[in-house]
Amino acid sequence: QVQLVESGGGLVQAGGSLRLSCAASGSGFSINAMGWYRQAPGKQRELVATITSGGGMKNYVSSVKGRFTISRDNAKNTVYLQMNSLKPEDTAVYYCNTYPSSRWDWGQGTQVTVSS
Repeated sequence: QVQLVESGGGLVQAGGSLRLSCAASGSGFSINAMGWYRQAPGKQRELVATITSGGGMKNYVSSVKGRFTISRDNAKNTVYLQMNSLKPEDTAVYYCNTYPSSRWDWGQGTQVTVSS
């Protein structure tokens, strides 16, 4: 079973940047499309960004388009999320998993807190 470990979160002021990483152990990473998801307090988990297995196609939810960039390094079994121009409404726990169905067990996530 693949394990997912997210990192890179933290406390940042509005307008700041963070780069999240998600490392996957085990096999199968390179053949799966991946997604970054987030869950804010009291809200359901939402999909933020996706990337195809080879990295050639990326998609974003409208609220982060132009500010966030998803990328991956299949040699390192890692997917990244570069987040710029952060807003308080980006505050959430961020997770990665396969897309469109989240087939692997969820990791612990990484907390992103954006202060105004």
